Amino acid sequence: MEKKNISEVSEFVLLGLSQVKEVELVLFFSFVFFYSLILPGNILIIVTIWMDHHLESPMYFFLANLAFLDICYCSVIPPKMLADFLCQHKTISYGGCMCQLFFLHFLGTAEMFLLMAMAYDRYMAICRPLQYLHFVSRHVCCILVGASWTGGFIHAIILVILTHQLPFCGPNALDNFFCDVHQVIRLACADTYRVEVLTFINNGLVILTSFILLLVSYAILLLRLKTSATQSKSKASSTCVTHIIIIFVMFTPATYLYTRPSEPLPMDKVVAVFLTMIFPLLNPVIYTMRNKEIKSSMKKLIKRHIFLATP
Repeated sequence: MEKKNISEVSEFVLLGLSQVKEVELVLFFSFVFFYSLILPGNILIIVTIWMDHHLESPMYFFLANLAFLDICYCSVIPPKMLADFLCQHKTISYGGCMCQLFFLHFLGTAEMFLLMAMAYDRYMAICRPLQYLHFVSRHVCCILVGASWTGGFIHAIILVILTHQLPFCGPNALDNFFCDVHQVIRLACADTYRVEVLTFINNGLVILTSFILLLVSYAILLLRLKTSATQSKSKASSTCVTHIIIIFVMFTPATYLYTRPSEPLPMDKVVAVFLTMIFPLLNPVIYTMRNKEIKSSMKKLIKRHIFLATP
């Protein structure tokens, strides 16, 4: 297919969350306030784990990577959306649209695979405690994190290739605040049935398979803990419950948006806001609120480097 056919549409128009200027301003200040509170908290989690030698276990290594992934993930859509709140004409270039699509699915899928690595860590810690340090060494952790990023890249590049090879020569308005793969495909000037099926299968396999495997894994772990008599039973159960909360927080909106037919529904934009902007930054915060060791380390770090530094 010739390049001129692919790039005939040079930009897409984003209709955004609202067409009312007053509503857009309220949303703008609300999101800015949210990010000014939550984003520094995620950075603090990473710094705390990095600086505190008592938090060198694989569990905290994965948590720091989760926080980093969430920060990157929330840097894909929100900056453009916040800028569009202040603009009258909301557009995004064809290349910018493909980049949004790629990085959104790249980072989102990498996070799903990272949650599976965290489930493996908890399985080995609870079911194979004597072999834990051997099977979940720092080297193994780095391999699992690298595999998560690689899996996310492969998933995203497939979606971009499927979308990029379509010709766009007609309508270019997206009823959304970002380039969602299903909506972009529907604008193509060609029969998109095969591409839609392949996209649906690609998203469905990744999301549903990961979701089911994670739920089964933690169900087994909770049953194992229920029959266990170890002293750390309460702490391990709390950690597993926290992971399950994060799994539902992430997978529920992703399942709603990407594992059903692509026809738009009234709640799509609201769910997309939570998936792309709200929930990712809350994941590490949810974990931290239920973890006494991190909260204690964060308090010590703040006291040592902020309060003691003031004259």
